[in-house]
Amino acid sequence: MSPILHFSDPAPDVVEDRPALSRAIGAPPLRLTAERYSADSGALSMGDWECEPGARRIAFHDGRHEFFQVISGRLRIVDTAGNAREFGPGEAGVIPAGFIGTFEVLERVYKRYVMVDRP
Repeated sequence: MSPILHFSDPAPDVVEDRPALSRAIGAPPLRLTAERYSADSGALSMGDWECEPGARRIAFHDGRHEFFQVISGRLRIVDTAGNAREFGPGEAGVIPAGFIGTFEVLERVYKRYVMVDRP
């Protein structure tokens, strides 16, 4: 059994990446991910995520859901119909399974996430 996780504990090593060029809108922004917890062979993932300003297309499959809370910065998520929602410090949201749209980082963002990824 894993010990209780406290997000004030030191973060694990950060993984740096950028979105694929085919999904990026403009220059692909640098992303930093520190996965703090994973279970069920990766079907459940929780951690910290940071990203510089930029935008990309996202398409969640029917088994992927994400809950997030913005710690600092600002982001906007826009669906294919043009409906936009912005999130800033202290605000939380859910990207539901099957969502297709764009994810825009307006100001360097730091967020906590919980991703459920079922086939």
